Amino acid sequence: METKSNDIEIVKVQVFSNYKVILMNIEGISHEESMIFPNGEANNMNWILGHLIYIRNPFLEMLGEKPVWDSEKFSSYNRGAIPLERKDELVTFEELKSYLKESQDKLEAKLISMESFNPEMINDIAIFCLHELYHSGQLGYLRRILGKPGAIK
Repeated sequence: METKSNDIEIVKVQVFSNYKVILMNIEGISHEESMIFPNGEANNMNWILGHLIYIRNPFLEMLGEKPVWDSEKFSSYNRGAIPLERKDELVTFEELKSYLKESQDKLEAKLISMESFNPEMINDIAIFCLHELYHSGQLGYLRRILGKPGAIK
């Protein structure tokens, strides 16, 4: 059997590991807590998790999969949206967790089935991985701001 290309293996490790980090950082956070805006205006945990899912959808589409939600309906989670001004459009934290799991299941199944990436996609894939890592770290800080113990020891 032919071995999978290294780029697929690297992305799989990042996508699988980062999902675990995200889950650890959102563990035990209520919807009410997810809606708290640090300093009265910094992005809240609800928006960051929704934004991660929002950006996962074009990544899924790039890999030939269907998105987990309609980007128009969830536009309050798009880059550049100001969550404080659109907080009434943000969905429950539990609903976001369910979309996160669905996006993860689709991503994992697709990555496991692929042999290699189209070379034109490498830049976008690298940026996607960076984006996930960046925002999952923010979730870790927000967890501490909310008075919870750090999840990553």
